[in-house]
Amino acid sequence: MSSGTDKIVSSIMSEAQEKADTIMQEANAEIATINANAEKTAESEKNKILDNGKKQSDMRYQQIISEAKMNARRAELGAKEEVIEAAFDKASEELKSIASSGSDEYDDSLSKMIKEAVDELGSNDLIIQLNEADTNKFKSQLDSSSTFQIDDIKFQLGEPIDAIGGAIVKTKSGDIEVNNTIESRLERFRSVLRSEVANVLFK
Repeated sequence: MSSGTDKIVSSIMSEAQEKADTIMQEANAEIATINANAEKTAESEKNKILDNGKKQSDMRYQQIISEAKMNARRAELGAKEEVIEAAFDKASEELKSIASSGSDEYDDSLSKMIKEAVDELGSNDLIIQLNEADTNKFKSQLDSSSTFQIDDIKFQLGEPIDAIGGAIVKTKSGDIEVNNTIESRLERFRSVLRSEVANVLFK
């Protein structure tokens, strides 16, 4: 190859090398830009994921705390309910003991409960039902017509009932009756009594 040809080839190779170097530089610059953008995007996505994760974590935390508070409240109410019911059971047992004792205190209470029922019915010829012990007690007061009187009110003694004490009083036809047994009174005043018991026990 002549020296002239060598120069031409050398010049072409030199230009090609320069062009290749330029292309590589541009490619490397583009690659660097792409990588930088990718890193920015990845960092942004990572932050979003972390942010969303924190929000979800916070929400779950609040949910757990809320559920725990609710369960604690339920447990507290359940425990209070148990104590109140136990208090009612104890009161029922004590009332049963007083009723079965035949004391003057119970007799006075029974008379008041009967009178309350009579006042509510507004009649003076009635049927009265009592527990077995009280029924037997009043049987001794029956006259020849199988009735007895309390304050000019005439009563016919009905069949014994299953009750702690108190009375069921009804008209002769049986259309209207007033249940003034101890159990019925406890049930009627239960909401008021519950509030009072709760105030005493948990104030």
